[in-house]
Amino acid sequence: MTDINTATGAAYAPNLGIEVSGERVIYRRFGSPSPTVPALVLLQHFRGNLDYWDPALLDVLAADREVITVDLRGVGGSTGTAPDNVTDMARDALLFIDALDLTSVDLLGFSLGGHIVQEIALLRPRLPRRLVLAGTAPQGAPDLHRWSDDVYTYACADHITSEGFIALFFSGSERSTQRGWEYLARTHARTADRDAETSLACRDAQYQALMTWGIPESSKLERLSAITQPTLVANGDNDTMMSTKNSYLLAEKIHGAQIRIYADAGHGFLDQYPVEFGQHVRHFLGS
Repeated sequence: MTDINTATGAAYAPNLGIEVSGERVIYRRFGSPSPTVPALVLLQHFRGNLDYWDPALLDVLAADREVITVDLRGVGGSTGTAPDNVTDMARDALLFIDALDLTSVDLLGFSLGGHIVQEIALLRPRLPRRLVLAGTAPQGAPDLHRWSDDVYTYACADHITSEGFIALFFSGSERSTQRGWEYLARTHARTADRDAETSLACRDAQYQALMTWGIPESSKLERLSAITQPTLVANGDNDTMMSTKNSYLLAEKIHGAQIRIYADAGHGFLDQYPVEFGQHVRHFLGS
C-alpha cells in the first residue's frame, strides 16, 4: 500500500477566488497541469466545504493532472445563496468552469456532488470527458426521499461532531472507525487559510435539494440513458445515506459504466481508502 504523506501538496493549496455572476467563488487549484490532460473538477457532499476533501486522496489524484476543488455559490467561503435544487447547483458549477475558461474537464462528484455531476452531463454533454460518481444515486431512485432518523440526526445537526461524522461516513467496524479518525486528523492538519464552515441556511437548501432529487419517480431514471461519457461508479458496501444498491442502479442505467464497491466501508469509502480509490480513479481517467 502506498504511504500517505500530507506534509506538502493539496493540504497547503491556497484559497483562490473568482467572480462568477456577481458572487465570489472560493476554490483551490493544484497538481500537474497538462495541455493534453483535462483538469479534474471535484464537487463536494452535503454540507461539505473545501476542507472536507481528504488531502491523501487529492495528492494521489493530482500526481499526473490538475485538480480543482470548489465551494459553489453559498457554500463555505463563497458568497451568495445556495440553491435548493440540483439543476441550479449544476448551472452554478458550469458558470464556474466557464469562468476558468475550461472547455473540457473530468468530473468527480461525491454524494450531493454526484447528483450535480449527473446533471452537468445532461445539461452540457460535450463538456465532461469522463465522470466519477462516488457515494451517490440517480434521481428518482428508491429509498432516497427520507433518511432514517439516525442519519437525519447526525447529518442535519446544527453542530456536526466528529463522532457523528464517523457514524455517518464509516461502517461502524473497528477498522473502519479507526480509518475515520485518521481521515479527520488529515483534514485538520491544515491550520492556516482554512475554509469557512457551511451555514445552516446552506444546509437547509441542500437538504431540500437532496429530498427533491430523491422523490421516487422511475421515469427520471431513464434520463441516465443520455449520459454517454465513460463513467466510474464507486461506493462502500454499506452506505446508509445513499444506499449502496443505488450505486448498482446508477451503473446499470448508464451505458457501459464501471462499478467498484469497497469492503467494510460506508458513505465515506473514499476517505477510508484514499490511496486505493485515488489510484482506481487515476487508472480509469487514464484508460
